[in-house]
Amino acid sequence: MNILTLSCRTHSIKYHLFTWGGGALLAAGDVKRVGLGGTSISLKVPGREEETRKVEFVDHRGAVSQILAILNDARHGVREQAAQIGAVGHRVAHGGEKFNRSMVIDDQVLDAIRDLQQLAPLHNAANIAGIEAAREFLPRIPHVAIFDTAFHVTMPDYAYIYPLPYEWYKKFGIRRYGFHGPSHIYLSRRAAGLLGKPADACNLITIHIEKGVSLCAIKNGRSIDTSMGLTPLEGAVMETRSGDFDAGITPFIMQQLNLSAREMESILNQKSGMLGITGLNKDRRYILEAASTGHARCRLALEMEAYRLKKYIGAYLAAVGPLDAVVFTTGAGAEEWFARELTLAGLECFGILPDPERNRAARPEREEALITTDASPVKVFVMSTDEELVFAQDVTAILAGEYSDHLHYDYSFTRPDFVPVRPAA
Repeated sequence: MNILTLSCRTHSIKYHLFTWGGGALLAAGDVKRVGLGGTSISLKVPGREEETRKVEFVDHRGAVSQILAILNDARHGVREQAAQIGAVGHRVAHGGEKFNRSMVIDDQVLDAIRDLQQLAPLHNAANIAGIEAAREFLPRIPHVAIFDTAFHVTMPDYAYIYPLPYEWYKKFGIRRYGFHGPSHIYLSRRAAGLLGKPADACNLITIHIEKGVSLCAIKNGRSIDTSMGLTPLEGAVMETRSGDFDAGITPFIMQQLNLSAREMESILNQKSGMLGITGLNKDRRYILEAASTGHARCRLALEMEAYRLKKYIGAYLAAVGPLDAVVFTTGAGAEEWFARELTLAGLECFGILPDPERNRAARPEREEALITTDASPVKVFVMSTDEELVFAQDVTAILAGEYSDHLHYDYSFTRPDFVPVRPAA
């Protein structure tokens, strides 16, 4: 029996097909520009050239249909493995305070996810559309929701309550929730394995860097603070999101430019961050390359990002206490060394001793890397994250009756001898 995982976003879907337990990756791909036109679907199968197809305009239902069709394609797909799909794991961005662990989806769970849409309208709506489509096309197998927010339910109230009228929290659920939970699970458990320590004995700062960026302060294996808040807008500088800024700017600029709330939200989410500073609608790899060769505004954007990350590391070190390691993902492959070098510069006072040569040589898409000196009291690791493996293992454990929550499950990637999942030969 195999497991299909779906990560549905506003205009895209990532999918992976795993063997039971996540032991091998059989196929993977994505659907881009969902609902926008010019849609394409890709399929990566071990030992073959990547297959990419243009498809007609599709919504999320149509995109899920295309995923199942390409997996079952007689010539290019993995028909035999696709026929053995026994469960589907769905990424759900926001579980509010209701969901503190991954759950089998029934009608009541789906209704509760719908009720939470107001907390994450851009994310949960796409997640729901994917769930509804997959349940329609694959009605006889279990579907499991894996919540981004569940990893952060261990935060204390003084970390998640905002200094706003308390009634807003009680009435509207206004509080810090945090996101990227499966990624922070993988990074923290994998770091524990590399350190040779139990996960619940590790103090860590994990840094997830993709289009969205989030940091997590982890004490004894539990999230005690995280940079994203009620929504994924708060925190570090991101590709198109602003991250932290003076809230007083919002009403000021809305009055100056006569903007509606929806227009202002769009600017903060889609026209700020790296894009806002550089004026370039380019991916992260381009920004890093341009900054390293002297492009002034790209350099400024990267220095702003590094400065914010540095401040978060210092703050979270104070919150966590004696630190075992900092863990970076990489959003742009080999080029990411430059951003890490800027971020880690000057942190020697905290026991973080970077090794420039190790940092520049790190290729986390191929292997996990230590980028501090052997004498560094605090280790810094760089690795690729694997959220989808977390999805697959949660699904397996739940259906096997071996799962209560993420804190008490022995993920395979926590073990020192774990080898990161690569496509099956």
